[in-house]
Amino acid sequence: MSGPESPLMPRGFRRGAALTLLFASVLVTASARGLLPDGDGELSSAGSAATAVDNGGSDRAEADRAEADRDAVARAAAEAMADGKSAAAAAEEVVSRSGDRWGAVYDKREYEEFAQALDGSYTGVGLWAKRAADGRVEVSRVQRGGPAERAGIRVGDRIRAIDGKPIDGRPVSQVVALLRGDGKGAERGATAKVGSTVALGLQRGAHTWTETLRRARLATEAVTVHRLADHAVMIKVAAFTKGSGERVREAVRRAPAGAGVLLDLRGNSGGLVTEAVTAASAFLDGGLVATYDVHGEQKALYAGPGGDTERPVVALVDGGTMSAAELVTGALQDRGRAVTVGSRTFGKASVQMPEPLPDGSVAELTVGHYRTPAGHDLDGKGITPDLAVSERAEERARTVLSGLGTGS
Repeated sequence: MSGPESPLMPRGFRRGAALTLLFASVLVTASARGLLPDGDGELSSAGSAATAVDNGGSDRAEADRAEADRDAVARAAAEAMADGKSAAAAAEEVVSRSGDRWGAVYDKREYEEFAQALDGSYTGVGLWAKRAADGRVEVSRVQRGGPAERAGIRVGDRIRAIDGKPIDGRPVSQVVALLRGDGKGAERGATAKVGSTVALGLQRGAHTWTETLRRARLATEAVTVHRLADHAVMIKVAAFTKGSGERVREAVRRAPAGAGVLLDLRGNSGGLVTEAVTAASAFLDGGLVATYDVHGEQKALYAGPGGDTERPVVALVDGGTMSAAELVTGALQDRGRAVTVGSRTFGKASVQMPEPLPDGSVAELTVGHYRTPAGHDLDGKGITPDLAVSERAEERARTVLSGLGTGS
């Protein structure tokens, strides 16, 4: 499922493979303050999700270790500027040649969009889209209070056209780009402004109509909580944006005494590492969450005190669980705090640091990697769940959770 035409996500697979995807299905990466503590700069840990998730092999693990030389990137940008050429293009060429799979270069506007994404906001109309079984694109979720809800658009409505252009046969990612206003400039991250309009051709049963919506600045719903029929609680974390970690902790504190927690991290492709650590702290009482290195210097991330260490927890993961979400999964699995259910996670465990360029653009370069508390390196390998299932994963996870009993 693709989330609300949310912010553009970085090009971890190089600019030519850039995807405009959403929070519930894709990556959230950008640089924001305090992504990892005690660093000399700002670090991010997130990845880019492709339509078909590449999740295998030692060859990829080796490739993921490549890092671009920040001095070479800065030098190329400065020389290009001196010659009247594009600093960003020169920097991107160096990053591309380096093999840094997660390195990327953003222009100033893109970078601002990414920062807003991690602050938990986006410009859009407040709807999620997915491809139905019959191949049509339909609305899968409508954000409360957003332009789409106010216009009466409902879950299940078919999206037939955007601004008069039929969308049948288009990838959902392109539909999202058009909703956001990126359709003509998604490659360069051009995004429509707040107040701009988009006309949706819709169908509900036999009724067809066109609805013109005005884009607004909306808050993302990174954490949603649902009470399950068996009195357990499902906490879905779509992305680790600002404040999401504390929302997870609050959800755990508010859960009924002894109730189990199903922590759904499917499709969560990362975000702010500090938020991920806070989320892990909801289930831990201090102790190690992960270790990481930055330019060869070893550091550690620790959970805060006072988490709930009694109630049963099942973490639900898939191939779209990436980066900071894998950090949480690895910590809970290694420390025996959660049973993991689903399919193998993506395997992205590198951290990036931004390098400002003279034209205002920013190069985000890989500077290190993290490991789980037990020392597992996830790059190119991912996390194998305790119970690997490819179908009816949520149902199986709920069965496992019920079998764990209740917390004391």
